[in-house]
Amino acid sequence: MSDFTSEELTEAHRALLSTLHKCDKIDATKLGKSQQTLLERRIAALKIALMLIEKEHSQKNRRDNVMKPRIYTTAFSKVYPLLVQKVEKKGRTKEEVDMVICWLTGYGEHDLQAQIDKGVDFETFFAEAPKINPNADKIKGVICGVRVEEIEDPLMKKIRWLDKLVDELAKGKSLDKILREK
Repeated sequence: MSDFTSEELTEAHRALLSTLHKCDKIDATKLGKSQQTLLERRIAALKIALMLIEKEHSQKNRRDNVMKPRIYTTAFSKVYPLLVQKVEKKGRTKEEVDMVICWLTGYGEHDLQAQIDKGVDFETFFAEAPKINPNADKIKGVICGVRVEEIEDPLMKKIRWLDKLVDELAKGKSLDKILREK
């Protein structure tokens, strides 16, 4: 395992690829025999280095994704209709779901729809949220068998806050209580 970041690996790959393309453009017939051999060896070395960087980058991405809960990489647009469906079965509306999501994240209606249309994952959805509501830490209780206020991972906490708000909506709680206004 290397200590290089994904960005460093990407930049090194880009630089080596550029060098390889320049080497490939050299007319070897105009070089002496020893220079031709040297050029061939350099090209081979560059190809090996590129292959190793690609392999390391791939393994790093796999390790990073293995360590993340799957919900982080799940598209918000895949879950959103399920949230709406859950509350509509209980007589609530899509507009109320949107209101709760916007309250939590700071997105406006159009920005929320843009995120859904872009198909961003949960990690991106919350990372790009304009401002998490300062009253969000008042969201307490159990969701999926876990006490929300005890969750340490910041992203997981935000996801569970959203779950809890939608759950409260589906259970018929009034909007002013859900939005922690009273």
